[in-house]
Amino acid sequence: MADRPVVLAIPSKGRLMEQVSDLFAKAKLEIRKNGHSRGYRGALEGIDGVEIAFLSASEIAEQLRLENVHLGITGEDLMREAMENAETRIDFAKPLGIGRADVVAAVPDCWIDVTRMSDLEDIAGIFHRAHGRRLRVATKYMNLTRRYFAQKGVSGYRIVESLGATEGTPAAGSAEMIVDITSSGATLKANHLRVLEDGVMLRSQAVLFALRDGRRKPLKRVLKAILERFDAAGI
Repeated sequence: MADRPVVLAIPSKGRLMEQVSDLFAKAKLEIRKNGHSRGYRGALEGIDGVEIAFLSASEIAEQLRLENVHLGITGEDLMREAMENAETRIDFAKPLGIGRADVVAAVPDCWIDVTRMSDLEDIAGIFHRAHGRRLRVATKYMNLTRRYFAQKGVSGYRIVESLGATEGTPAAGSAEMIVDITSSGATLKANHLRVLEDGVMLRSQAVLFALRDGRRKPLKRVLKAILERFDAAGI
């Protein structure tokens, strides 16, 4: 019986999709969609036995966690959000140097006495006594936030899930501070927010991830072939 194809998940849209396509082209590997240009499956020209799955970046992380795909390119931030202790459960096969951004904890500029994570626990107590509720942190990175805040000894807060423009939540009155991703910091500055001195939680970039399945020879073969092409292209 022929081996089933190795499934490689790549971003289906946006700047990251364009950057990934450029990297594969540089490595003389063509990403081809099957059927309609908006289809969700494709092939990798240049290496046999590979099926491409076009997914959102966050879905790639989730499908890797569920082991529904074998290889995937997505942000380290999304992989660590989806999977605790990710580096012990999945191979960070190749950092790609694209999609760079930092996950940060940021507070309003007017909080002049709050400069570090340790200050948050103090102000959280003051806030609770004054307002009768916990400090609200708006974020889509709920797991990363819980882990990092626990590491820093911060407990007097509650998470407000943000599905939109997180940086606007303090001004809108729906949160007191945020955890969000930023590349230049310009959006934070425009919303009168600043990153705490020890508030860079993760310096993220896109990574080629691989399931740790040493028993699956086709996966090892495909991963080796891709990495060799990337190395030869100076990626």
